[in-house]
Amino acid sequence: MAVITTTRRTELLGRTTSPTCKYWLAGRCNRNPCRFLHKLPTLSSNVYYKHSKKPHSCVEKMRSSSVKKPTNCAPKAVKKPANCALKSVVSAEKPTKCEQKGVVIEKIENVEDVAALAMASVEKSRSICKYWMTDNCVHGDLCQNLHSWFYGDGFTTLAKLYEHKKVVTGIALPSGSDKLYSGSTDGTVRAWDCNTGHCVNTISVDSEVTSLISEGQWIFAGIKNAVKAWNIQTGANVTLDGPKGQVLSLNVGNDILLAGAEDGVIYAWRCNSEPKAESPFKLVATLSGHTKPVVCLAIGCHKMLYSGSMDHSIKVWDLDTLQCTMTLNGHTDIVTSLICWDNYLLSGSSDCTVNVWVCTEEGTLKVAYTHMVENAVLGLYGMSDVDAKPILFCSCKDNSVRMYELPTILERGRLFTKQEVRSFEIGPNGLFFTGDGSGLLNVWKWLEEPKVPTS
Repeated sequence: MAVITTTRRTELLGRTTSPTCKYWLAGRCNRNPCRFLHKLPTLSSNVYYKHSKKPHSCVEKMRSSSVKKPTNCAPKAVKKPANCALKSVVSAEKPTKCEQKGVVIEKIENVEDVAALAMASVEKSRSICKYWMTDNCVHGDLCQNLHSWFYGDGFTTLAKLYEHKKVVTGIALPSGSDKLYSGSTDGTVRAWDCNTGHCVNTISVDSEVTSLISEGQWIFAGIKNAVKAWNIQTGANVTLDGPKGQVLSLNVGNDILLAGAEDGVIYAWRCNSEPKAESPFKLVATLSGHTKPVVCLAIGCHKMLYSGSMDHSIKVWDLDTLQCTMTLNGHTDIVTSLICWDNYLLSGSSDCTVNVWVCTEEGTLKVAYTHMVENAVLGLYGMSDVDAKPILFCSCKDNSVRMYELPTILERGRLFTKQEVRSFEIGPNGLFFTGDGSGLLNVWKWLEEPKVPTS
């Protein structure tokens, strides 16, 4: 194996030539121009240089002119190489002064071998190269960061939909529809043709859309002080008033539309069956208890509603009585996302943790496991892979989405975007969608169709 050591070479040769850049050899040099060489030396044999305070006269000649007579110069520059080399072999435990001050340049027979060695020594990180994202990375295959929008097996990216100008905060795919809907803080809801990927309709709401869901033939969008509703079959649109501040989360459970608002209250509407009603929805309750904005809502088994808030707490509500049954305190920062999987509740937080909650014999919930991540958790989402294994998607503030297998929570892969992923939706035939902070809507696909999607 060819090894190049460049320690103090500039001193030993009187700074006549720059040493080979060790970062270039590892594929990590980001300086242009670099004061070190980005090429390999062509010496034909091992040479040991002995350092001295006053350079030899031969070295002075090398400074002022080109080396016309290397054969005469070499014996003067190298003082007793045989003895020095012998000492380095015999006394391996105690390095000699020559080894400490000298420079060893092993014989290089093939430049391609060294390049291959440099590539093999590069340990790929699990972060995407920010220079590659802008087509400015100069390292190519030697770059230690990833030149790909994802890593992992079993899935790929199909398309990128560019229309939104700001954060995509919600994605909805109504059952039986050939349209995909997305909402953004740019104040629009867009409809996309699932066959062509083109935007076919844009609805302006004159307010930031901070949440979006679909239920039946209705699309619901959370905006400031209201919820907008559109019927995709009849074309009717309705404004549901009542919330105070921005509506940050939406969900439907037990035939009730639920909206978590900035004032810390959860608003609940039922379908209005009165024939002459002004609105098809009627406000039936307001669920108070949180002291700060309600960020996320999840529907679990046994008709339970879970709400996460900026007050660091999770509240459990009975959907039959619309009463709070318990409060969970397991996070030290904003509870950003909730998801129910089988009999477990999973919660993500800005405190860089994912908590797994289980039901105790007393009927309460306790944290059975806490998974730590490097950055704040923005969202949790779930679906199954081609082998029907449940996969947890964990969006983080480092512009990545980690994929974990459940129940082991072993990392399966990772998706990357230019800005953090704020929305996620599962589609048919192994499709899933992510929306990020730049306004980009990504279409992903499992290589085979998942068998059983998770809730």
